[in-house]
Amino acid sequence: MAQQHKTRYLCRALMSRHDFQIPVLFKHHIVFTRNAFAPENAEVADVLREGGGRRAIVFIEATVAAAWPGLPAAIDSYFANLDLDFCGSHIFAGGEAVKADEVLVRRIWEAIDAAHIDRHSYALVIGGGAFLDAVGFAAATAHRGVRLIRFPTTTLSQDDGGVGVKCAINGFGKKNWIGAFAVPFAVINDFDFLRSQHPQLCRAGLIEAIKVALVKDPEFFTWIEANLSALAALDPAVIDPCVERSALLHAHHIATGGDAFESGSSRPLDFGHWAAHKLEALTGYQLSHAPAVAIGLALDTLYSMHCGLLAAPCAERILRVLDALELVTYHPALDWTTPAGRRCVFAGLDEFREHLGGKLTVLLLQDLGVGVNTHHLDESLLATCIDQLRQRATPHA
Repeated sequence: MAQQHKTRYLCRALMSRHDFQIPVLFKHHIVFTRNAFAPENAEVADVLREGGGRRAIVFIEATVAAAWPGLPAAIDSYFANLDLDFCGSHIFAGGEAVKADEVLVRRIWEAIDAAHIDRHSYALVIGGGAFLDAVGFAAATAHRGVRLIRFPTTTLSQDDGGVGVKCAINGFGKKNWIGAFAVPFAVINDFDFLRSQHPQLCRAGLIEAIKVALVKDPEFFTWIEANLSALAALDPAVIDPCVERSALLHAHHIATGGDAFESGSSRPLDFGHWAAHKLEALTGYQLSHAPAVAIGLALDTLYSMHCGLLAAPCAERILRVLDALELVTYHPALDWTTPAGRRCVFAGLDEFREHLGGKLTVLLLQDLGVGVNTHHLDESLLATCIDQLRQRATPHA
């Protein structure tokens, strides 16, 4: 009898269910400053002291180090006055190529291990978006996560990706297939870094500011229109506030949108991105993220208009802004087809759905600042939009 009672108890236990709530609160520090490693600038020191960490290591993208040859020495001098064990600066090549495989990730792991960086220590990463992504993924997976402090150095990374809570490298021919959600300990947007960025890349990076204005803040879009000449001329008096406003809009959505880690099916901040990600992959990442987003945004703007959601004057305003910032809105890869005759870029819809899970959910525009989720895009209508983009690119044809 005792054995039977014990058996019945075990069966009940094996069939029981218990649900627990695990509340987790993240603090997302975002700092806007200039000359972050100047002795008199306390912003970085204050962030480090707040965490009370033990050690710090710095990773710098090679192009940044070349543009700012005094940066490693300035960092050494800065940390000499802090109560931290500083493990030095390490310079690595960056660019989109570092996301093609795990080579840089492994080298970052090796450096973190050799320096005995633990979960109460800091990894500082200084560079553009792809470099931040690869180093961030390494930091997120070392010891299941060491404290990451990002220093984005491009308009694209400062106004969007650098303030996000994701990190990834590419895999299986797909953008950001291998990655994690990991809230950085802090993001330091040092506007001085933007001064050394190539003008064309600096302008291109503003596409994410345009995007977030279109889906979140119509007044911001109007401000962009009013300041187009100064933005195109890369006037710091307008570039810096544009980048800051974009960054804060992105961060506000992540913090208050109710789905910071994208467990649902809607990604409003990815307006224009389903085509952009596929175009990047199709071109072997010769077409980088910002130009690809400009094309994807133009495509989805025209589609929003042709399907009856967006008024034509609004669509024309958006395209005029892209033109004024010298953002190209067509690439021949839009017309590449499979042996079966389907445009290759349309596979981006399938991959966009798969990357998030659930059903396909693409944000379209109903008005400036007003988005509408749709779960199906008509490929014949998309083809019409692509034809129009091609004609805009070759008006003489």
